[in-house]
Amino acid sequence: MTHQVHHTANNKHLMLFSGRAYPELAEEVASLMGEELVPTRALAYANSEIYVRFEESVRGCDAFVLQSHTAPVNEWIMEQLIMVDALKRASAKRITVVAPFYPYARQDKKHLGREPISARLIADMFKAAGADRIMSVDLHAAQIQGFFDGPVDHLWGLPVLSDYVKANYDASQMCVVSPDAGRVRHADMWSDVLGAPLAIVHKRRDPNKANTVEVHEVVGDVQGKICLLVDDMIDTAGTIAQAATALQERGASKVIVAATHPVLSGPASQRLNDSGIAEVIVTNTLPITCDPINNLTVLSIAPLIAKAINAVFNDGSVTSLFGGQA
Repeated sequence: MTHQVHHTANNKHLMLFSGRAYPELAEEVASLMGEELVPTRALAYANSEIYVRFEESVRGCDAFVLQSHTAPVNEWIMEQLIMVDALKRASAKRITVVAPFYPYARQDKKHLGREPISARLIADMFKAAGADRIMSVDLHAAQIQGFFDGPVDHLWGLPVLSDYVKANYDASQMCVVSPDAGRVRHADMWSDVLGAPLAIVHKRRDPNKANTVEVHEVVGDVQGKICLLVDDMIDTAGTIAQAATALQERGASKVIVAATHPVLSGPASQRLNDSGIAEVIVTNTLPITCDPINNLTVLSIAPLIAKAINAVFNDGSVTSLFGGQA
């Protein structure tokens, strides 16, 4: 079937491409936009090298390359880089990397000497491959926008998640909780949106006992409250599960969790199921491949990505999608 090319008055045309990590999200975005994904031949050779070829002309197009960086992360980064290189060499006019979950985002600064800043390296590699701009959702740290020498469209998962929370819970009974001191700014935005008070779970070692695990101090009143733990991602769920236990011990009536990126590695599903958390709310920036999680709700990020791609293509405002707040 021939790809239907979307032309505008000045003869720009949009083309959507998907890597193999999570084609279902790309297909949903394409469907919402009334587009089709460009037919692509992608394979791994016997020695694991990746080959990609687009099966129709991309000359002069405005290309959007979607890839969700789930495990094995390095393989999907390489595939996306190769796709960008193929587009550049085939004379695509502009190339936008759409990476809903930015890879290596947690390695955004040096904590110790002789450490890498891998999030910057990823930006450099996309630039070297030929990317003109990057689009991502809920970067782990906002300064990653400055690592790429070009436009970065930083989308927020907050409106998608908060609309669901407001529709299903009584905000007047809620307390927004940051699972550690580092995520307070994120929790503060949630607090503003819901009009709910803020609390913080603070981890520290017990100074009176040698070699002990941290004690969790809760700063704020959570007694009798529906506590909403918020974070940008859930990986192994250790921090979230420990924070949920601390809140329950201090009289929270219910603990729910909202996070944009369901990384859900290793023991995550077991920890969440054992934690007494009433509901875990995430988006589909990543495919969920772990063992079943009780009370897991997955909301689609595809409408937001589709709107943002349309805004970029039509030279519109991405910020306006967030009421001018982004």
